[in-house]
Amino acid sequence: MVDVDKTKKNYWDDNDFQRRKKLMPFLWSTIFENGQIYGNKFKGSSMELTNPYLFSYPGYSELLTGFSDDSVNSNDKKYNPNKNVLEFMNEKDGFRNNVAAFASWDVFDWIINNQRNSFTINSGAYPLEDKIITVKQRWMNSFISEIPYPGYGRGVRWDVFTYEYAFEYLKLNKPRILYISFDETDGFAHDIKYDKYLYGINRLDRYIKNFWTWIQSNEKYKNKTTMIITTDHGRGKYKDNKWGSHGASVPNAKYIWSAIIGPDTPAQGEITESNDIYMNQVAATITHLLGYDYSTNSESGSVIYNMISN
Repeated sequence: MVDVDKTKKNYWDDNDFQRRKKLMPFLWSTIFENGQIYGNKFKGSSMELTNPYLFSYPGYSELLTGFSDDSVNSNDKKYNPNKNVLEFMNEKDGFRNNVAAFASWDVFDWIINNQRNSFTINSGAYPLEDKIITVKQRWMNSFISEIPYPGYGRGVRWDVFTYEYAFEYLKLNKPRILYISFDETDGFAHDIKYDKYLYGINRLDRYIKNFWTWIQSNEKYKNKTTMIITTDHGRGKYKDNKWGSHGASVPNAKYIWSAIIGPDTPAQGEITESNDIYMNQVAATITHLLGYDYSTNSESGSVIYNMISN
């Protein structure tokens, strides 16, 4: 049952900026004040996918590999043949076994390719199999395979487990690169559950805040860490009495957004009247921040120099 009054009270405001801030208070306060937010095409800031499929596997593959591959054109569990930014960095001195990935959707084992890569990759209803784990991770391992998220297909777990697994890993292992992918908002959108969609977004904003607060409280990471937030696809245009769809047939589903905060990023808030940027540029931007020029098995996007100090 939808509680319209409660949802409206929590997230509605006649002022569009205040409305955004009620939904994602951390994004529209800390990141807005100290970082950069891209993707409001109505203000001249556009971020787009380059792959033509506009759904999850191709979107995540473009994000992580830095290019669109026409052979990566479904959500099937097929191992990604392309080298990704996580394994690129895992090969560098000082980064080996200092890279990890946690995801709510179990297809990430194939997207990142755990057959080819030995660094920590934990997703879906699979327990974390690292040799050393925390008490909380061991507790979650005891039942994680029994509780995939029931509202959206097989192999997807609740985001709270991804959050807890990743946060525990961060505190225990202190990796140099940590990739996290959540999923519930996509499921709620496909199910046309707008109230749950809003609550899910608000909850993720809180998770992101908790990560950043801890990072800024730890001497290893404080003022030395960059956080980049983005999505695998857009939702597209309201069409055929639906708002939750995406894919090649949905107008404007190619439009996405991104936020960045860190010591190398000038505080510019919401970006307006800028050059277009693309998902395939994120991988090169990550490695540039870490002091490396990204290369993979195909031509990748260029560094987003707008995001960083030269």
